[in-house]
Amino acid sequence: MKNFALDATDIRILSAVQKNGQLSKTKLAEMVNLSPTPCWTRLDRLKKAGFICGHHTEIALDRIANFSKVIVTISLTNHRKSDFERFEAHIHKLDDVVECIATGGGMDYVMKVISPNLTAFQDLMETLLASDLHIDRYITYIVTREVKSSPPNLERLFSGPKK
Repeated sequence: MKNFALDATDIRILSAVQKNGQLSKTKLAEMVNLSPTPCWTRLDRLKKAGFICGHHTEIALDRIANFSKVIVTISLTNHRKSDFERFEAHIHKLDDVVECIATGGGMDYVMKVISPNLTAFQDLMETLLASDLHIDRYITYIVTREVKSSPPNLERLFSGPKK
């Protein structure tokens, strides 16, 4: 599909489905102040254009299981493309690593790890260190409580700089 510019209504639709997941045609139209058929047509167009990558349900994990959440920063010994590719391919295989971002600056990666307990987390780290990934150093941060976790405010991102 051709590239197209997002307008304010598109942003309102994306924001609504981001905050609320799947909505009925009527409810979405009501939330974005548009009649149902044009709203649904726009939503379909946004999906086909690749702006919506899927639908997810947020689970209250702490209500159904005990677990350990750990943030890990990792620096690799070498900074060749092949080193990054090897590390990233390995990380994709690990279920306990739920998020991993490459960063510029002092550390190469920041990972969020959710394990059944700290022993399982330590086993994961020992496996990573024993693998041929050339990890130079890592620092762990045990998460004691989550203060905020939310998707970005799309309307604010697209509003441009304040004057």
